[in-house]
Amino acid sequence: MSSRIPPLLEPYLALPPEASLILLTSVLGASSNWLVLRFLHTALINPDASSERQGENEAKVVLVSFMRDIAFWKENAKRLGLDLDKFASKKRFAFVDGLTRLFLPRVPGGRVVESVLSGPDLADVSLEIQRSIQSLKEAVGEEKIVLIIDQLDLMLAAGGDKIRAVNIGEMLIGLQEEVHSTILSLSADYPLVSASQSPLEKDHAALVLNIAHGADFTMSLRLLDTGTARDISGVLRITVGANIERTVQDIRKRIEEKEVLYFVGGDGGVKVFERGQ
Repeated sequence: MSSRIPPLLEPYLALPPEASLILLTSVLGASSNWLVLRFLHTALINPDASSERQGENEAKVVLVSFMRDIAFWKENAKRLGLDLDKFASKKRFAFVDGLTRLFLPRVPGGRVVESVLSGPDLADVSLEIQRSIQSLKEAVGEEKIVLIIDQLDLMLAAGGDKIRAVNIGEMLIGLQEEVHSTILSLSADYPLVSASQSPLEKDHAALVLNIAHGADFTMSLRLLDTGTARDISGVLRITVGANIERTVQDIRKRIEEKEVLYFVGGDGGVKVFERGQ
């Protein structure tokens, strides 16, 4: 596990406790896709072989992506040793495509795709995600389903006046009740969360802040304050949620607030290290 998961991140990527919410934020130039992939890896690959044979502590994952298609996730998951088709055939993985048909004609994808969103109506979006969740629940085995939603904030930008932050928040509450834990990735670029002048900026800021307030912990990615460097891709800051007593108790004191540096290599490998190392 440590060969593919940076040791400094192992405590944070472990299977989240029941009813937990984890927020990943990114900015232009510091994408969270490598972090999503490693949450996916940890959930699907059980390092305890004996537990895996007994069907204990296995998790199933529903990945909903609004910015990246299945081809992207399959290719990059394969670099980590994950065959998503294999996990899909075992009913441990389902993919909800929020990109190829949301506003455009469908683009043929891999056979791992079980659901394709065909419109931005939140009721339909919620229903399709719940169908994928239910398909995994009906399979034999543990029902610890982790819901990962990549770039849900696209719905705000593309949905117009019909979709507001409060509507997305209500949808999320309903989805959280159906799964073991939830991981969300959102954009947190300065113009979206600080300016708050246009309706979109106000809604985006409200969405990010409300989710951050309710999250057990937040992992925020940003670029170096001093600019770019050949051996550093960016900064990862981990902060504990507002309800620190519940967070510490549920995650067994494994979460420590810290700020580290990271480097994403051309082969998809990631190094995470303390400042000065």
